[in-house]
Amino acid sequence: MTLAIVESRADRASVHICDHLRERADWTERTDDDRDPADGGGTYYRTDGAELRSFDGLHIELESPADAFDCEPDLLVFASRHSGDTGRLLTGHFTGNFGPAEFGGDDEALAEAAPNALDRLLAAFDEYAPDGYDVGMECTHHGPSAVGCPSLFAELGSGDEQWDDPAGAEAVARAILDLRGVDPHRRRQVVGFGGNHYAPRFGRIVRETPWAVGHVAADWALEAMGRPASHRDVLDRAFAASEADIAVLDGDHPDLAATIEDLGYRVVSETWLREVADRSLAFVEAVETDLGPVDDGVRFGGRRESSFVVVDLPGDLVDAAEAIDPDRVRTIVEETTVAFATENGGSRVGSTAAVPAIEDRDAIVEALAAVLERKYETVRIEDDAVVAEETAFDPALAREVGVPEGPKFGALASGESVTIDGEQVTPERVSSRQTHEFPI
Repeated sequence: MTLAIVESRADRASVHICDHLRERADWTERTDDDRDPADGGGTYYRTDGAELRSFDGLHIELESPADAFDCEPDLLVFASRHSGDTGRLLTGHFTGNFGPAEFGGDDEALAEAAPNALDRLLAAFDEYAPDGYDVGMECTHHGPSAVGCPSLFAELGSGDEQWDDPAGAEAVARAILDLRGVDPHRRRQVVGFGGNHYAPRFGRIVRETPWAVGHVAADWALEAMGRPASHRDVLDRAFAASEADIAVLDGDHPDLAATIEDLGYRVVSETWLREVADRSLAFVEAVETDLGPVDDGVRFGGRRESSFVVVDLPGDLVDAAEAIDPDRVRTIVEETTVAFATENGGSRVGSTAAVPAIEDRDAIVEALAAVLERKYETVRIEDDAVVAEETAFDPALAREVGVPEGPKFGALASGESVTIDGEQVTPERVSSRQTHEFPI
């Protein structure tokens, strides 16, 4: 993997970053007499895994800058300034236009994205950022839309003070050098739609899941693009340029979702990405087909077997155990299953699960029965039920001795004695042996 680095002489932050690049690596100075120095010719620099060339124009005005490099780059990075009212910020993004091209590039044209490289860039920014600097990613915006290979912008922002800050420029330079040998793509990539310019949802996905994010069309870009059904080509290009076939939407965009799905791509939630994580997509599809969609509450367990059988869980037993220790019940189900249904927004175990073998259902029953032992005096597993017995407050006996319903019922049930017409009534007097059966 060879990295191309573009310096713009018209961007003083770019020059500052590239000065630090030249200081931090062992470069060989070379001369290209076949290309105008304004367009990347003249003096340029080579080091292990990277080539650095300078251009007179702003980055957004360049067309196919990868053609200027001898190294036939796999990835190109624009060392650039970031402008905005965002304070000290290190940021990265891809380029192109979902709508009209107001700042370089062509209308409805998108450069090849490098989702895996952006992930690595943000991780490097996190490592090298000076105190006081934030790190973030932006949506796709401005030119160029034709680069010649996968590319991204690595930016120092957001104003004069930061563009001249040696510590900030050095951090960007170090992060760029860390991209040597990095593949632009990975196996799991998505396209993002919606949200604001600084793409917080997609930043979370990049930082907290195994998924990388390619092009992102923020709300303002979707508005500039116009009606989704009338701009199917640019949507299709976003997936092709990101090497992705899955989309995540930030916000409510039903027409956009319908158009994306009509194009043959899938729309999923951030929850889906987190749950699926690094699992085989063929396996995930099988689970969703047989057990139900992740977005309807299915969650994955700790077992990673590729084959499974769907079983019903003993609902009354699950409910009784959850009333005693819901966290332990969740752990039992997660550790034993391939996947399982949930209820109440994912907070409670549902009625079905996928297990590697039918015997695993028996293991769940045994573990749930063990939870009941914390409350009941005896618990045994029979052929068709878990039977639990206890000595407990009996309301009928309490009424027989004249205890009125209300607070004194509660006191007796809690193990406290009460006085009725001058006579003490102990909990033992109004308790009986009770048997509970939980069908399995």
